This record gives sequence, C-alpha cells and structure tokens, in this order.
Amino acid sequence: MSWEMSGKYVQSCSCSLICPCPYDGPPTGPNGECRGVALFHIASGNSDGTDLSGVAFAFANWFPSNLSAGGWKVGIVIDEGASDGQAAALERILHGDEGGPFAEFAGLFGEWLGVERGRVAVSDGEGTVTGQTIQFEPLRGPDGGVTTVKNAMFGFAPEFMIGRSPGPMGLFGLDFEGVYGESAEFTFASEMAEGAPKGRA
Repeated sequence: MSWEMSGKYVQSCSCSLICPCPYDGPPTGPNGECRGVALFHIASGNSDGTDLSGVAFAFANWFPSNLSAGGWKVGIVIDEGASDGQAAALERILHGDEGGPFAEFAGLFGEWLGVERGRVAVSDGEGTVTGQTIQFEPLRGPDGGVTTVKNAMFGFAPEFMIGRSPGPMGLFGLDFEGVYGESAEFTFASEMAEGAPKGRA
C-alpha cells in the first residue's frame, strides 16, 4: 500500500532544554526518561485511495533511554472527526504496517498502547488533544529569528524549530510536565527520498 501525508506538527516533552532525543542522546526528563506528545495536522494526505486531508492525530511516547535503544511505549489519539476508514488507515500507518518512517519506529516499540478517539487540533504554535493544550514558544537568536535543529538522526522534519512548551500533559497514563517543544512542517510517505530524516516521536 502506498501512502503520503504532509502538514504541520507541534510537540512537547518532559526533557529539559534542549531535548537530546533527536540526536539519540539519553533523555533529560525526570527519572532519566522522556515523556512526550506530538500533535499532527495533515493538510494533504492519501492512503491507497483514502483521503487523509484535514485529519489530526496525537502521538504519545515514553522513551526509557536513548531512542535507538528501543523499549518505547507509544499510543495514538485520532481526531474524533475522522471517518472510520481514515482512522483505520492511520492506525495501520502509525503502527508501522504500511512502510515508511513509522515502520522504522515499529522495531523500537516495546509496548503499543493502542488507539483512542478524541478531539485533536493543531494551529500555528498551538495544539489541543482531549482538552489539553500544547503552546509552543520558539527560542530566539540574537537577530530575533527562531532557533532550529537540522539533520537530526530522529526528526519529524529535515529542519525544525525548538523552544519551550510548558504545561501539564497526559495521555495513556503517561503524565508529564512539559518543558521542551518543537514545531515544523512535515512530509511522510511510504517511500521516502534517499537520505530523508527518520521521523521522531
């Protein structure tokens, strides 16, 4: 099955600034772990004829160590406005069953926490999931421009903004106090271009 999706994401996690998970460093959250939630809005997408445009979803994670060591816990919340067909297609993709970057993730999963339905929305610098809000504030350089990370080993995009995303979050029992955040436009597909970055939860 072929699929593709592109849009924007915003993410929050418990690691201190700056989260080392994208470059496969040990997490700096409480107890040496990373708990996080990334919210995605698919502006344009398709999975073998199923239109995914306009659907939003949340990717909740628990990383006990550096990402390449595996043992992740992962759970998904798909927006309640998605059709059953859209939700089923997304579950297959995010579980890693349909190839692409999420299939690379699947080998690192320790526990799949399942899929739930709930209200998920993403806008510039903000996202909400089941009544909880992520607010992202980018770090600024001396010229006032945003601070970015490029070419990370585990990145949702080739270049993404980094900053602060404070506030409590909790999905699938993975409660945490947000500290670090990131945001960018993303493009994922079942067949990624050679050299494209791996996705990161």
